[in-house]
Amino acid sequence: MTINPFGRVLTAMVTPMSPDGEVDEKGTDSLVDHLLDTGHDGIVVNGTTGEASTLTDDESIATIRRVRERAGDRATVVAGVGSNDTRHAVHMAQRAAEVGADALLLVSPYYNKPTQAGLVAHCRAVADATELPVMLYDIPGRTGIPFQHDTLVALAEHPRILAVKDAKGDLAAATRGLADTDLLWFSGEDALTLPLLAIGAVGTVSVVGHVAGREYRAMVEAVDRGDLAEARRLNAALLPVVDAIMSPSQGAIMAKAALVELGVIESAAVRLPLVESPPEHLEALRAALATLPTR
Repeated sequence: MTINPFGRVLTAMVTPMSPDGEVDEKGTDSLVDHLLDTGHDGIVVNGTTGEASTLTDDESIATIRRVRERAGDRATVVAGVGSNDTRHAVHMAQRAAEVGADALLLVSPYYNKPTQAGLVAHCRAVADATELPVMLYDIPGRTGIPFQHDTLVALAEHPRILAVKDAKGDLAAATRGLADTDLLWFSGEDALTLPLLAIGAVGTVSVVGHVAGREYRAMVEAVDRGDLAEARRLNAALLPVVDAIMSPSQGAIMAKAALVELGVIESAAVRLPLVESPPEHLEALRAALATLPTR
């Protein structure tokens, strides 16, 4: 059995920003404290929800360092290092290791759409660049290139490629992957966290976890003890907030808006091409947040 070095309940953390679009270090500290106080044992930094595509390399590394320092030994820090340029991904992996990341999140290369052989070579090159464990990020809706089954089987042979963040939305493919590899499976799509846990996923890398970490922790623990009735109850209770954050526009936009509503960060600012939530989205978000039992 593969030992889990990542944690069970992780959130793909937004990068707090000031109204003028600069990274907000004070907001980052506040958000890390909030996540650690609400059931998380891991934080993913510099992922899609962290607006990695519009951060400079130095901003990304500085944020990884700051989260590492703030979290201390209270949570695993997983650094997103994905790129469609393998040399760049290797460089970012090495820099993330230098500032204290515990593990790496590696998305499939986007836009240039390599073959599956190229995808395998890319992931192996990044995994060879440091001693850190690697979580693959399978989200073909964003990247245009999925991790096919045989590719996952091949990559699972690498001693440091240990996990998958599954945002593919294909439960049959996940079932096959779990059966044919020792990879640790994590839900990367909040609406499918319960079914993925039910077929053998070990945890979640959430967006909605920004505001519902306790609920996801309770769901994971309910599945662990075989209490599917409780897990289903929690899943149903989360549906309004999952819809309010993930459906109207984009997860990073709505997660920041939700954190402002909760008083965790001061600004919902995002960088173009993202723009902040319109009033009607905020009204629906406030109504959904009010349904959470721990608020």
